[in-house]
Amino acid sequence: MRLKVILIFYSLQDRTLILKDIKSRDLESLYLVCIAQLERRMEGSTLLRRMEISVAEAEKRTGKNTVNMQEIFTVYLIETRSIDAITEGHNPAPDSLWRRYSEFEILRNYLLVTYPFIVVPPLPEKRAEFVWHKLSADNMDPDFVERRRVGLENFLLRVASHSVLSNDKILYHFLTEEHRWKEVVYETGFQAKADSRIKALSATFKVKNPDKRFTEMKHYSDELQSLTSQLLRVRARVADRLYGVYKVHGNYGRVFSEWSALEKEMGDGLQSAGHHMDAYAASVDDILEEEEHYADQLKEYLFYAEALRAVCRKHELTQYELETASSDLIFKKQQREELATGMVRTFSFKGMTNKLFGQETPEQREAKLSLLEEQIVQGEETVTEKTVAEYVKGAWVDMQRFKEQKDRDLREALIGYAIMQISMCKKGIQVWTNAKECFHKM
Repeated sequence: MRLKVILIFYSLQDRTLILKDIKSRDLESLYLVCIAQLERRMEGSTLLRRMEISVAEAEKRTGKNTVNMQEIFTVYLIETRSIDAITEGHNPAPDSLWRRYSEFEILRNYLLVTYPFIVVPPLPEKRAEFVWHKLSADNMDPDFVERRRVGLENFLLRVASHSVLSNDKILYHFLTEEHRWKEVVYETGFQAKADSRIKALSATFKVKNPDKRFTEMKHYSDELQSLTSQLLRVRARVADRLYGVYKVHGNYGRVFSEWSALEKEMGDGLQSAGHHMDAYAASVDDILEEEEHYADQLKEYLFYAEALRAVCRKHELTQYELETASSDLIFKKQQREELATGMVRTFSFKGMTNKLFGQETPEQREAKLSLLEEQIVQGEETVTEKTVAEYVKGAWVDMQRFKEQKDRDLREALIGYAIMQISMCKKGIQVWTNAKECFHKM
């Protein structure tokens, strides 16, 4: 039935191909494929298709914190503009407002609680991690603030291009209302709905029938985080060595320049070679800054691993609550049967007390039966509410979307990094080729 409903949205040709594919797929997998395709088709209705969004600049400010102490903090200018106005030939000035990093954190926490089945995009790091030792780890450092500005813009673009997250009203308020936004988000009560880490950890060990797919995805996210961390550490060590190699070329430049002052016939060639070496040594800062751009792309997926685990933990918690509610319901139904028949099937404290003090009166039994009936009805409603089937479908579709995005982004980032390294090596070869020509002319 569900498949029939889904197929309505497809063309006749698409439906024919899908129905042919039924023989080679189980129905549940086919259903998920259809949902994923529909998700991609619905991308046209995302907020990013209707609104241009950017984090244009960052600015340091001074103010008082919650305990009335003076502090220095950074705010980010968010600019938005309607795409409809742009396509109609108008070029209106963008609407703009300032947000602190902590407000981005509130928005993301709200999305995590409200959409637990979605792999919510991560925020850029609050403080620098995995940096090479010549780079400042100060979160007020201009270069770091600029990279964080780019990361915050990327976060907003990811959220605004998601078929579900982009249509949330709180996101729209975040982008368009400077002063009332916090009151609106707190009115949703999302903080009270957040699951504690201890509760989620407890569910991990107590759940009896975990979904194998989510267990595997949880292990995958752990491996993704571990391997990405290792890669970032190796990159930081390579950057340190690279920095040293470039600075040694600066020493070459100094030696050649000083030597040229002593030589008459060889002086011009030595000085020219020294200039090439100095220019090469000075270029290292721009090169390593570009490297940090690729490192930030890897860091995003380092933090994405935690977002992936959050979806898996929520599933475990939901499954555990369902199992607990189901066990309680079975126990209540057994009690009702025992009261109705007067037969106790298993050894219990209640059976012992009945033998010692006599049976309950009919009125007492009726009152208990009435109470149990109410509890059973409530238990059945609880089991229905805590069903994990819909959560599993939504989460699995979004995880597949995430994997496609991850494969595409990491492939592009690593290819870009390789191209940058090749280009850097070519520049090194060119410097020494130029130096060789200078030496020939001496």
